[in-house]
Amino acid sequence: MILSYHPCFEGEKNLLCAGREPGADDLDAIRAADAVILPQGCYQTLYEMARNNCKHVFPNFDARFKYKGKIGQIQLFRKKNTAHPKTETFININAFSLNYGGMPPKPAFDFPFVFKFDWGGEGDHVFLIKSPEDFLSVMQTAKKFEKSGQKGFIIQEYIPSKNRSLRVVIIGQTIVSYWRIQRNIESLTSNIAKGAVIDFDADPELQKEAVKSVKDFCLRTGIDLAGFDILFSTGAAANTPLFLEVNYFFGRRGLGGSENFYTILNREIVKWIDCIGLSKKCP
Repeated sequence: MILSYHPCFEGEKNLLCAGREPGADDLDAIRAADAVILPQGCYQTLYEMARNNCKHVFPNFDARFKYKGKIGQIQLFRKKNTAHPKTETFININAFSLNYGGMPPKPAFDFPFVFKFDWGGEGDHVFLIKSPEDFLSVMQTAKKFEKSGQKGFIIQEYIPSKNRSLRVVIIGQTIVSYWRIQRNIESLTSNIAKGAVIDFDADPELQKEAVKSVKDFCLRTGIDLAGFDILFSTGAAANTPLFLEVNYFFGRRGLGGSENFYTILNREIVKWIDCIGLSKKCP
């Protein structure tokens, strides 16, 4: 029996767990299922219930919940020896102060460098630090966040990259890559929400290298539904894909919109069901 929690995929049994924690009825249904299909927005509790009680679960969110936030992703990149910008991670301001013996004007990077809070998407909570004054200002913001319970940040070397990043999207066995190019030279991020434009065709060889690296990373981590942000430096290592972030929620404009995304997703779920030998149970 195929059990689906995804509102856009019909299984033999269909449940929704939006806005609530899973309960006894969910556990019974999961234990009776041959495979479970989950939505991108599922709670960790539902995911762990499915993983612990059913052999086949899609998507694979092991890395998402084990390596949380930007700090967790850096830990994952390090563990897998994956090329990424030089980065320091701090769980709070006190950890930074202990590491540097106080509040120095800058960490172990030359200006400019990048400061990112551990949360946020679409380029929010990301700052280009050009001076000691910029750094002290963002640390004051970090103090305010900590008072509200939000803490953790990373400090990262600035990678000159022609104001663009490559988005590589993994949906099951489907891979889509495209550049996001920021025309506003004052903007640090190349997110489409911040005004970047999409280019599918530029530098196909670089796209090929990035797709190869992402495929290898996914094989080693089990990730099968995510959008990866990749940078290519304009410096000496210009052909090396540098992993910036893994986005388990990602924009769909580069995929042709939500309707096309769900078409691809449904097709890939059916292929996944076929690969695990349950195609006869698939509607």
